[in-house]
Amino acid sequence: TMSMLWFITTLAITAFICSSAYAYDNNPLQDICVTVNDSHASVFVNGKMCKDPKLATANDFYFSGLNVSGNEVPGFGIAVKTVDVNNMPGLNTLGISLVRGDLEPQRIVPLHTHPRATEMITILEGTVYAGFLVPDPANFFKSRLFSKILNPGDVFVFPIGLIHFLYNVGHKKATCLFYFNSQNPGLILIPNSIFASNPPVPDDVLAKGFQLNMTEIAQLRKKFS
Repeated sequence: TMSMLWFITTLAITAFICSSAYAYDNNPLQDICVTVNDSHASVFVNGKMCKDPKLATANDFYFSGLNVSGNEVPGFGIAVKTVDVNNMPGLNTLGISLVRGDLEPQRIVPLHTHPRATEMITILEGTVYAGFLVPDPANFFKSRLFSKILNPGDVFVFPIGLIHFLYNVGHKKATCLFYFNSQNPGLILIPNSIFASNPPVPDDVLAKGFQLNMTEIAQLRKKFS
């Protein structure tokens, strides 16, 4: 049931927050550092201005609306809603952020990486095939795939910086929660970064690196640009 799924999700969030005591972000030297758009009455910490702690309110540590899907990302078949320092100011310096994702059937979140965070996912609805790649220490040219078919209530983790993907293998929309032990995990989409860079990576570099011909490279540039 949905109540059981949210109970499992709460347990997952609690475990993740407890583990984030040693998160990748620097540990804060103050209890709270709520962001504010006022450079005349604040302190600059972690790239944000922080209000006087005496002026902080409970609403600075509150967000509502994660029970509904967010904005669709054009071309990817996924809608996302993010809970981070930009819409929950009290998260600043706490080293954690959260995303809800709703992935359409047979659509994929392509190979990507978050350079500054470990990612943990919980499936609320649907069936998702998820995996990440670990370099093989015995063979520089190979990697090992860790993957699972995930169903509602399942939790999976992608270690920091490793390339990973999500694929909705079911016949209905999949709803997932993604937790990051950074307030700014970063996102590098591997195909787009390679074939849609500005300025572009030279064609001969791509041809030799991926053993492609010029026609195939042109098609990939068009697809990912």
